[in-house]
Amino acid sequence: MVHETEFYDILEVSSNCTDEDLKKAYRRLALLYHPDKNPTEGERFTRISQAYEVLSDPKKRAIYDEGGEQALKMGAGYAYSNPMNLFDMFFNSGPSAKRRSDKARRDIIHELGVTLEELYNGTNKKVTIKKNVVCEKCKGKGSMNGKTLKCRICDGHGVIIKTTEVAPGIIRQTQKFCRECDGSGVQIDPKDICKKCNGKKLIESAKTFNVRVEKGMFDSQKIIIKGEGNEEPDKEPGDIIIVLDEKEHPVFSRSIEDLLMRIDIQLIEALCGFQKVFKSLDNRDLSISVPKGIVMKHGDIKLIIDEGMPHYQKPDDKGRLIIQFFIQFPDTLSEETISGLEKSLGPRPEIKIPSKVKECVLEKFDPEVEAKRHHSHSVMDSESSIQELQCTTS
Repeated sequence: MVHETEFYDILEVSSNCTDEDLKKAYRRLALLYHPDKNPTEGERFTRISQAYEVLSDPKKRAIYDEGGEQALKMGAGYAYSNPMNLFDMFFNSGPSAKRRSDKARRDIIHELGVTLEELYNGTNKKVTIKKNVVCEKCKGKGSMNGKTLKCRICDGHGVIIKTTEVAPGIIRQTQKFCRECDGSGVQIDPKDICKKCNGKKLIESAKTFNVRVEKGMFDSQKIIIKGEGNEEPDKEPGDIIIVLDEKEHPVFSRSIEDLLMRIDIQLIEALCGFQKVFKSLDNRDLSISVPKGIVMKHGDIKLIIDEGMPHYQKPDDKGRLIIQFFIQFPDTLSEETISGLEKSLGPRPEIKIPSKVKECVLEKFDPEVEAKRHHSHSVMDSESSIQELQCTTS
């Protein structure tokens, strides 16, 4: 029962999405709307982070589904985490994530779309990435002669200190990173500013890399190019982190090392046997057959050994190809066909009809319409519950 869907809408997923759906949605949108790439989309980036933070936590998601964002804020007064910290944890996860936070700021995260064929066969892809490099003309000083002045905004402290009286006799001090001098406490003498980088110490440069996608790699797997990220004066350069994004395939889907596919068969094939030929991901022709006398049922699952995905770093070993068969039943049958089937399969079982019986009419059932109907009732019930809760707590 979902009270509101705003967080799901922000991440562009359905309310019954899986954890994997959430991860893929956050990864795509966070990279797209990160302030480094879209400086004007800071608010949207924040809401994307808040939505993922809630929906990726089972307890928070349950509260949100029951009462919406307002329910999270009631009681304990839930506060969201810093969206940049969440981004760093997601893309630089591991025990050293905190120690890497300063260097991670210079990392470049690039999403690389790959097809299932490319993950199956392995491939080389050229990627051109823009990055910041230290200005060669001023050697990263921002000025030609190295002359600097004390920052007029922070008075050379690198931070701006603000004092606020929160209550009579109680003073609170907060400090804010000075953006005017980038925390250095100094500014460049305008007369001495470097013309090439305009005093920024860095210039933008584009570089093309050859990225090797190995056989059996996974969706969301990272390929790290060490020391090729953004540069900053007197600091270790960051890394380029390539994040693989597997594109949807029209025939196959993947489950770790197994491949899954669906094959539709006609009713005559299910009853009398069949042969099918299809292409593998490396363009080989594969043939399967079911002999006469073996009846296939709707939804039957079979598998082929060693025709799944290659194992990562052990490409000679492969998983399984799992095939599910679906029978395409005809919508109607002619009297002649029915008569022929009855002769071949035998008569239908006789049913004794009671003397007093109500004749009922079978109507069409549309699952999508029914789901919308249930959702509408659930929202109305949730709103009623929230109103009652507000009345009793006011």
